[in-house]
Amino acid sequence: MPSTSHPLLAYLLAAAEGRFPPADGRVTVLPPLPGGLECSVAFTGHAVLATALDARRVAAAGADGYGGSLAPGFLLHLAGPGGWIGVTDATLTARATGGPPRLATLHGLDDHPRVRFARDLRTDVTVHGDERGLVTLATGLAGRRELGIELHDTRDGGRGHGRSLLRDALTLLPAGTPLFAAVAPGNARSLRAFLAGGFTPVGSEVLLRPAQARSSGPGTPL
Repeated sequence: MPSTSHPLLAYLLAAAEGRFPPADGRVTVLPPLPGGLECSVAFTGHAVLATALDARRVAAAGADGYGGSLAPGFLLHLAGPGGWIGVTDATLTARATGGPPRLATLHGLDDHPRVRFARDLRTDVTVHGDERGLVTLATGLAGRRELGIELHDTRDGGRGHGRSLLRDALTLLPAGTPLFAAVAPGNARSLRAFLAGGFTPVGSEVLLRPAQARSSGPGTPL
């Protein structure tokens, strides 16, 4: 995913400031993401899709702003036969705190599963951490700044380590920079850590990669 931003970024940054699309049940259709990716992002009562399908085809497939844009049947239609559908994640955001970075930059971790996963979908990936775990910082969905974490030792549930690692991760960028994370709702331990670490839920999202390239038209609300 290249470092240039996508029109979806404006919606994500507005959500980080507490400004959301109208809860009118509608769907806004934007052009697809670079690199053959598409996505469905759900806010309260409104969905935003980045897809090569036009607005009429999206509506005919059953998408709406009340959950229909994340329904399994619609996502299968969006991906098409043989397409890849990622997991549906909660979209979380926080503001960087700046100051002296509290985590070291790590090298030589190209084969780490967390790092490989980040580089499959994101660009400008850097890795940071200490004895508690590691943090990936990258340019992610639509050009937003995005992070992920992994604890080294969770035998005691990682109690407190995830929260403190996230708080330290917020020092890696200048104060006030919006940061995002995508967390599977079923990963309750991770979700609790992000919430306790200062992150706020603003919606939910799923990435897709259709098996076949499709032409796209201009962004359209429906």
